[in-house]
Amino acid sequence: MPVETPTQKTPLPVPEPIPVDQLDFALPPVHDSAADERAYRRQRVAGALRLFARFGYEDGVSGHITARDPELQDCFWVNPFGEPFATMTARKLVLVNGHGEVVLGTRRVNQAAFAVHAEVHRARPEAVAVVHTHSVHGRALAALGELLDPITQEACAFYEDHALYDACTGVAVDADEGRRIAAALGGSKGIVLRNHGLLTVGDSIDAAAWWFHSMERCAQVQLAARAAGKPVRIDHRDAVATREQLGSDLVAWISYQPLWRQISATEPELMS
Repeated sequence: MPVETPTQKTPLPVPEPIPVDQLDFALPPVHDSAADERAYRRQRVAGALRLFARFGYEDGVSGHITARDPELQDCFWVNPFGEPFATMTARKLVLVNGHGEVVLGTRRVNQAAFAVHAEVHRARPEAVAVVHTHSVHGRALAALGELLDPITQEACAFYEDHALYDACTGVAVDADEGRRIAAALGGSKGIVLRNHGLLTVGDSIDAAAWWFHSMERCAQVQLAARAAGKPVRIDHRDAVATREQLGSDLVAWISYQPLWRQISATEPELMS
């Protein structure tokens, strides 16, 4: 009986590469009106707060994200006093002026927290958002009064681009304290407030939230590495080169998008 041989098939041609300009890649949106941009910013603040609830960054009534209004001068959207991060919605945010007075909304704000945020916004007019919460590892690093060391790729994003406020006067409740913190921050993306925690800024809510999340994780890694042994620092030249690749607010915005997609898909009520 003759043995059948497999039929020879003509190999399929390799598909042509799709031009890069035809591939989807998210970038920060450009808004047609101040009203559209305002709605966008409010949603992003609510989403970031809900993410922070998931990450365990909330501690009682401490912690705020402020976002500059795109049109109203010296006015900022902020989470109201006592509202859980996990139940935040765009509608629940209140608008306050540079003195911390509510101009839109029916809820109070944490004056102690806003005193710092207002001065940072005033000193950094290009910053859209300021983020500060009492996260666990950020407070642990702050208790040591130390900066992040360049021991990981992520930490290099902060290399020579974050500061230490080397003082602790208790709860910051006045403009003078806020101005001192803003001066110590300078043009950096983040600051370690000694015995207090972390604060970050960005040219978008997404960037500022990403820098806070990344800074907190870097603090966690640094503390764990030091507890296990002696961390090996990345040398200056490589740390600077890595920061130039990863340290921009645009890269932070892009890095944040998977988190935004996750929270907006699973908790769409935050948009209301």
